[in-house]
Amino acid sequence: MRRFAVIGLGRFGQKLAIALALSGSEVIAIDRDRNEVELIRDQVTHAVRLDSTDEDAMKAQGVDKADVAIIALGQVSFEAAILTVVNLRQMGVKQIYARAESLIAGQVFSKVGATEVIYPEIESAQRWAYKLIAPQIGEKIDIAPGYCLARVKAPGSFDGKTVMDLQLRQKYNINLVLIKRSEETKARKDEKESIISFPMPDTTVYVNDILMIAGSDADLAKLPQE
Repeated sequence: MRRFAVIGLGRFGQKLAIALALSGSEVIAIDRDRNEVELIRDQVTHAVRLDSTDEDAMKAQGVDKADVAIIALGQVSFEAAILTVVNLRQMGVKQIYARAESLIAGQVFSKVGATEVIYPEIESAQRWAYKLIAPQIGEKIDIAPGYCLARVKAPGSFDGKTVMDLQLRQKYNINLVLIKRSEETKARKDEKESIISFPMPDTTVYVNDILMIAGSDADLAKLPQE
């Protein structure tokens, strides 16, 4: 079982700690505010009130044994967050994630030892902007900056066309990786296969099929919505 230390129990830290605990992980939740600690006490493995800049206090609670530490102290406690990153690095915690509200803050965290920086506000804004620009794109997994594997529901204009007819690579510069037949398609076409991995050129696509498509965010946004 992996052990996580979540330091800072504001909205982001609290929700993250609870989500990790619900996944079955061991979670130590830390904050200087007694009220915040009390709110989460029954939902994590261990919740404790302490100053994360106090290395001895952190060790006493076993934070040095954590596999991953996440600092979610926010901009108001920026100096404390920096000292916490330094302490965690000195304690030998290998994976240290720091929440930053700006790119400059993130650069500082990286320089003092954070292995990765989390930008929740920036990432949320970018995700919503893309969702508004390209509502036809469902869930997506980022595989590199600007590139992803995305879940797309086949629009009406794709209905009954083969992969060759659609010319996704030629028209949109994207690659079709997998097709998941909708229940409607299976019933209407008497299809037995639910999943078609690496569809062939003569594979037919039907409206509401789920398409897993790889490509750039910009190219995926050009797919038709209807």
